[in-house]
Amino acid sequence: MVWREDWSEEEYVDYLAGERRCFAWVMRRYGGLTEIQAETAALERYPYQASDEPYRGLVFHDEAWHWAMLKIYGDSYVVDHPELVEPSPEYQALD
Repeated sequence: MVWREDWSEEEYVDYLAGERRCFAWVMRRYGGLTEIQAETAALERYPYQASDEPYRGLVFHDEAWHWAMLKIYGDSYVVDHPELVEPSPEYQALD
């Protein structure tokens, strides 16, 4: 899904929960975090934004896989770990 300005509250909250779930999964699987650590990291990465905040949900312009890889491996993960540029089949099966 792509970021939209016209999401209903329910659509936004559902999408936010999904991105948090995916981010936490990557942080556990590739980042070695515990479940609690991964969930905390996901909440920090994807805080709830009120409907009147400008650019609400703009963080969704890239998927959770990308944001997690940046957190784990840094800005050069695409060069240092080209095998991780595309999400794994396990990740893609999460939704």
